[in-house]
Amino acid sequence: MNDTPRAAPSREVRIPCGNVRLHGDLTLPADALGLVLFVHGGGSGRHSARNRLVAQKLQQAGIATLLFDLLTAQEEQIDFQTREHRLDMALLTRRIQDATLWTLEQPDLRQLPIGYFGANTGSAAAIITAARLGERIAGLVLRGPRPDLAGPVALAAVSAPTLFIVGAADHKLRELNAQALEHSTGDKRLVLVPGAGHHFEERGAMDQVGELAAGWFAASLPRRELLAP
Repeated sequence: MNDTPRAAPSREVRIPCGNVRLHGDLTLPADALGLVLFVHGGGSGRHSARNRLVAQKLQQAGIATLLFDLLTAQEEQIDFQTREHRLDMALLTRRIQDATLWTLEQPDLRQLPIGYFGANTGSAAAIITAARLGERIAGLVLRGPRPDLAGPVALAAVSAPTLFIVGAADHKLRELNAQALEHSTGDKRLVLVPGAGHHFEERGAMDQVGELAAGWFAASLPRRELLAP
């Protein structure tokens, strides 16, 4: 008998954001607990190997995932040369918000509690968007986050349970995220991954990130659904 779980079905989607359409990969397990949108860092995209590893962990836990490009192909080319888009929080948060609202319009997604998985600089955009959307966002997990780019006002406005994951050897981000917790309210937690640096390239580091993220979302996403009127 083959006990290997069947992979959840995936499909490519086009997400309208203003006057552009962004490419995304949506994976929807049967009876999904919720949906997590991935917000990658600067210079990355939906094909990020690290984010896809985390996405697989979430899918195995019964959580739907949406990995999508925050920039168009043309914008990525410009950003590669100038780096002008990767820290454009106004642009990035608008794209994340548009993508979130798009999911709420899809018949097979609109009933799912929504979470964000933000990485590096993308975590700041995830924080700001979660602050804007309030209770529509059920949970956040932030890997190697840059909360300083979001600011204390946005951090304090986030109502969703938030997990900050930082490499124990990344001393600069350890300090930044410890300070961020002081401005955060509600259910917020900082976890240090032993031996991991800024990029979590160490053996097994990303596996730990994926397991932490899956556990956090498995607890926070269904809870928001139960609290809904």
